[in-house]
Amino acid sequence: MPKKGNRKRLKFKAGDVCSESVTVADYADADPAVVKSGRLKKAVANAVEKEVKLLCGLEASQGAVEEVLSSAVSVGADALDSSDDLDPEKDEENETKVAHKKKNKRRKASSESSDGGEYPVDIWLVLSSYIRPEDVCRFALICRSAWTVTCTAVFWTRLYRRHYKIDVDLPVRLLPECIDRMRSLRARVIRSLFHLYEPFSLRISKIPALPESTPTTLLNSKCLLFWVKKVSGTRPEAMWEFNFKFIQQQGCSKNGSVNSLLMPSQYKDVHTNPDSGCYVLQVTTLNFIFTPVVMGMTLTLFTINVSTDMRHHRVRLVFQDSPIQRGKKRGDQAGIQVVLDPVHSLKLMDWWHPQYPFSH
Repeated sequence: MPKKGNRKRLKFKAGDVCSESVTVADYADADPAVVKSGRLKKAVANAVEKEVKLLCGLEASQGAVEEVLSSAVSVGADALDSSDDLDPEKDEENETKVAHKKKNKRRKASSESSDGGEYPVDIWLVLSSYIRPEDVCRFALICRSAWTVTCTAVFWTRLYRRHYKIDVDLPVRLLPECIDRMRSLRARVIRSLFHLYEPFSLRISKIPALPESTPTTLLNSKCLLFWVKKVSGTRPEAMWEFNFKFIQQQGCSKNGSVNSLLMPSQYKDVHTNPDSGCYVLQVTTLNFIFTPVVMGMTLTLFTINVSTDMRHHRVRLVFQDSPIQRGKKRGDQAGIQVVLDPVHSLKLMDWWHPQYPFSH
């Protein structure tokens, strides 16, 4: 490219300029070496003004001509300013600045669109008095203040008193005088709702005694407790009830508190639940069957087959010292086997089930 010093300055005279002499080169492609100030020469401006008057017939309208000239001059000046940055590093810096500006504008627009009102906890506490038991989870997911309300003892106490019925036969541990205790308040209220609240009680009646997902649910669960109980039935001989209390070893906290790290310390006792994540497998047999001690072991196999008399079931449980890792084969012969045959009935109960054995 020729050096700046070798370039000649263009000279314009108002009388010599015609429509052919005013070119695009005087505007968008103007060389900063020719016009260093970034402005049009006065002679060029006068020539453009005269040419515009002749072409548009605006001799009598001086104001309109000035608007046309001002817009043309601004366009030319912007083009000259943009052509001044010949350094590639400066171009990159400008591009970066433009990108940051656009990003900040998008952030500002998104923040303006997402802004909302923040209400005090007292408002959410008032609204919680109208929440149905099945909508507690949805209510807690609205915002942090709503979730904090569901952690309080006031929320669960009001929920219990709103649905309490004096004519319903409740266990002693779920009576109003026991509800006033802070520890495990949430668990007691949930258990009582399955006695008091009709939609929950109907849900219990629709649950089968042994769901199809029982073997999968109890797989790799740890046996916390095992006891045998003698019960009377319709048969002349007494039946025996074998109870296995399991807990899921993955994703369960011992005290049963939800989000214990984020929950206010004064409400942790309210959410304490020793039976959180626990199941009780209740197997009723027609006679007593000797079973080894399996407490503290992990259930790795659970099968239900038809008994030899073709009228009852046969339950087989395999316990091992450690859970089976995913992808490895199950060792059926290893560990301790518990075979119950013949089986009269089976039942799997969650911790909130009305017939779940209560643990102090």
